[in-house]
Amino acid sequence: MSAALDTRTPQHLTVVGMPVHDLPTPCLVVDLDALNRNVQRMAAYCARHKVRLRPHAKTHKSADIGRVQMQAGAVGVCVQKVSEAEALVDVGASKLLITNEVIAPLKLMRVAELAQCVAGRNGQLGIVVDSLQGIDALGAAMALVHASIDVYVEINVGQNRCGVPPGEAAVPLAQAIGQHANMRFAGLQAYNGKLQHARTVAARRQAVADVAVQIQATRDALHAAGLPVPLVTGGGTGAFAIEIASGQYDEIQAGSYVFMDAEYMDNERDPSQPEFENSLFVLTQVMSVSADHVVCDAGHKSHAIDAGLPRVWTAEDETPLVFANGGDEHGILRAAQPGEALPALGSLIWLIPGHCDPTVNLHRRLYGVRGGLRHGRVDHVIRVDARGCVQ
Repeated sequence: MSAALDTRTPQHLTVVGMPVHDLPTPCLVVDLDALNRNVQRMAAYCARHKVRLRPHAKTHKSADIGRVQMQAGAVGVCVQKVSEAEALVDVGASKLLITNEVIAPLKLMRVAELAQCVAGRNGQLGIVVDSLQGIDALGAAMALVHASIDVYVEINVGQNRCGVPPGEAAVPLAQAIGQHANMRFAGLQAYNGKLQHARTVAARRQAVADVAVQIQATRDALHAAGLPVPLVTGGGTGAFAIEIASGQYDEIQAGSYVFMDAEYMDNERDPSQPEFENSLFVLTQVMSVSADHVVCDAGHKSHAIDAGLPRVWTAEDETPLVFANGGDEHGILRAAQPGEALPALGSLIWLIPGHCDPTVNLHRRLYGVRGGLRHGRVDHVIRVDARGCVQ
């Protein structure tokens, strides 16, 4: 990685240079060469298509990785929670978009303070809204500070979570934003997370086509009211090329592309998108051996299972293995084909998490390795700055 990563504490300094096979298990390991290729491929694609890239930092929760993304051309990062923004600002971030609605007055005061803080670093904070009440509450908080904030109206384009219906419903919100001196109507957020995991390219294309119609209807309604739309932000790792090709997006919020995970790797690959590699792994060790299975030390406490169990990464000369649920502290490994040799006691196993974002949230640090998974050495220790930031 080109940015300086965290190697500051004595504990971390003793780890840097360590052979990967000496790391304590279970732990999260990042293949830095693969991560850098992912970062560069996405940045180059967005630059070639003249679309801004604002990657979602809820994937890695690390200011250091965010800096690497910005050095490659990203305009800033997205976060989902106020506390995520605070954690990243505390370690130097200054260009953030909170892609979530915030209603509580005390949280909105924290948002206003963040806006003032990043303004002092020549940065800018943004946030999304979907109600007049939320806009009024944000305006009251912003009136107490000397800073501005970019405000995006979120439209519901199929996620069926937050957002106003596409079309006319966005108009009164955009008008209300304009009534506050230190709030700027910055555009629309249009994100459909469900379509990112549609398994076939054809299904993703159809879903994006439906979204594009809804965005255009909203643009038309706002233009008819004399309100130009400065920018539409959204999109994700699964369908960003199709979303860019729709002509409706000015900014892409993809996050998982830096790491990839088993859920995204299950998608049919879109040949129009760059190919991204798995760069995030749970390193675990075989701690017990039986006749028909072995047990490793990576249970649910080390990887999220909301998108399914992890997949076992195996080299060409290794027996393919299948991971099964073993509880909080254990994983059960069996040969993919009955009768094949199982790994020996003490063997290291590499797991590809089912879902990278919540898996990262379980760990305090990521071990960045160069030289390959089997024979590499720790090059950087990356802090998970926003770990546990749920407010």
